Amino acid sequence: MIRCLVLLATLMMAACSSFDTAYEKEVEYEYIEPEFYPVLTAVGYAPISAQQGADYNAKSLRAMKASKLEAYRELAEQVYGQRLQGKATVADMVVVDDGVKSKVDGLIRGARVIRSYPVGDNYATEMELDMERIYHITRSVNKPRRIKDVHYY
Repeated sequence: MIRCLVLLATLMMAACSSFDTAYEKEVEYEYIEPEFYPVLTAVGYAPISAQQGADYNAKSLRAMKASKLEAYRELAEQVYGQRLQGKATVADMVVVDDGVKSKVDGLIRGARVIRSYPVGDNYATEMELDMERIYHITRSVNKPRRIKDVHYY
């Protein structure tokens, strides 16, 4: 009988202690806005005469497009960085082959063309990426937040 009472008391104490630590909680978040927003700029260049096309106008349009893509690449370098891969081959203590490859991979959203114009035989495109604009574009999808308050029940 005493064993049953001790066992029952032990079980009740264990059950009470597990109820004490198993609270329901509600976490309240607040959204964070950066203190300042940088504006990134980039310029892309492309040669007009080197483009494929029947006449100057066709070549100019291709150079315009190529210079815009080059400006996008430059913005991606600023945002994501550039991956470099180097390789050197040495034979008989003499460098036979030495090379570097670079790669940029990223998504640029919200960039704006400032100016696009010919410069001699090249076409130039100036672009900007306003990070405040990007913040507002992505805010609806990825809301940065921190814990504001926690309520236990």
